[in-house]
Amino acid sequence: MQDDPSTAPPSDATGDIVIITGLAGAGRETAAHALEDMGWYVVYNIAPQLIITLYELRASAVGRENRFAVVVDPRSGPFFSELSDVVADLRRSDLRLRLLFLTADESTLVRRFDSVRRPHPLQGEEGVLEGIRREREMLAPYRRMADLVIDTSPLNVHQLTMKMRSVFGTSEEQRLTVTMLSFGFKYGIPLEADHVSDVRFIPNPYWVPELKPLRGTDREVSDFVLGDANAGEFVGKYLEMITPVLRGYSAENKHFTTLAIGCTGGKHRSVAVAENLGDQLRSAGYAVRIRHRDLGRE
Repeated sequence: MQDDPSTAPPSDATGDIVIITGLAGAGRETAAHALEDMGWYVVYNIAPQLIITLYELRASAVGRENRFAVVVDPRSGPFFSELSDVVADLRRSDLRLRLLFLTADESTLVRRFDSVRRPHPLQGEEGVLEGIRREREMLAPYRRMADLVIDTSPLNVHQLTMKMRSVFGTSEEQRLTVTMLSFGFKYGIPLEADHVSDVRFIPNPYWVPELKPLRGTDREVSDFVLGDANAGEFVGKYLEMITPVLRGYSAENKHFTTLAIGCTGGKHRSVAVAENLGDQLRSAGYAVRIRHRDLGRE
């Protein structure tokens, strides 16, 4: 059993199955949602005997590059007791199985159930605490056989999601993805933008006859735009300003952001600046996508 998720095997191999189990209130659904957000196919609360069948059905559709996760817990009733046999069968196969067990201390679990005003699924006529203790005893064998044990007592939902990404995400999925989006103000401000900047203060290549038919992706236009002293200062100050923002996004479990750069028509200045900023952010280690929303609309 590995108590430290950082020692888990890498997540780039084919044939991945993750079985999520553990105590109610310890974050099973949050963990599953984190995998879904990374593109895993997730099934909730099924009989363990169906895991292999569902995995093979999924694999037949998408190939062996199949990332499949299932949440299994005592709500599956008498079938749950067969989870150990299913895990043993999967470990004898050529698939990479990881059994993830989520736990938390009693006070944390009681507080979480109180906050949502829901009974513990195993408490019966007794209190929440008795249900927690009954479930902990029932699940003890699965904690012992788990590949990963995560104690979520000190974690909020965002921190648990980040931990799931660090364990099960590819290196690309663990990075913040930045979309540099150029646009023209005359076509409207992009609704998806997290930050909008205006570069209409830069001299417009539109009024230079030899540059007018070109685009911001052309070297001549880029040199003209970025050669302006104010433009050069803006790019430097923008990177200085946005770096702590992106660092904070990563720390707060935000994995996608859109930075919009606008000029009048979205053809020259915004395109050149967005390309330059994208290249510099990529060099700084961010995953960067560059999109020119209005290029070609003129």
